[in-house]
Amino acid sequence: MNYFELFELPVNLKPEKAHVKKKFYELSRQYHPDFFTNENEEAQAEALEKSSLVNKAFKTFQNEDETIKYVLQIKGLLEEDEKFQLPNDFLMEMMDLNESVMDAEIEGNIGQMAAAEAQIEQFKNEIYEPVQQIVEDYKEGVTTEKELLQVKTYYYKKKYLNRILAGLR
Repeated sequence: MNYFELFELPVNLKPEKAHVKKKFYELSRQYHPDFFTNENEEAQAEALEKSSLVNKAFKTFQNEDETIKYVLQIKGLLEEDEKFQLPNDFLMEMMDLNESVMDAEIEGNIGQMAAAEAQIEQFKNEIYEPVQQIVEDYKEGVTTEKELLQVKTYYYKKKYLNRILAGLR
């Protein structure tokens, strides 16, 4: 059972937050291990497993990047430790950005660091723009594999930018 089935949701890159929250509380009450203390070990173990699954699903659905990653994984388009090759032009831009960040850090220049952070946020907006419609309008059986592969490239680019940003903070 995947997270979407557990939460009775259609597979989606942006699950409806209100439904996710409501279903989380419902499932948390249903499978809370404290309600199974008088049951046999098998029932207790199953409740603990379901409770853990509910928590993992909720955590995934609360993070847009993790939801994208999860959907790509269940579609067989992303593997856990995959070595994804980003486009060379993007990597060249990131080399320049990394140099700016390193210069700002070495000099301790807060203004340069803020400028680098703003540049990273601008890159995030630029890489999201081409996939925005795909992410927001995803439909199971309608969205193509080619479109999902574009989302995969976006996912890895954003992940790269987030690593640079984390180094700034």
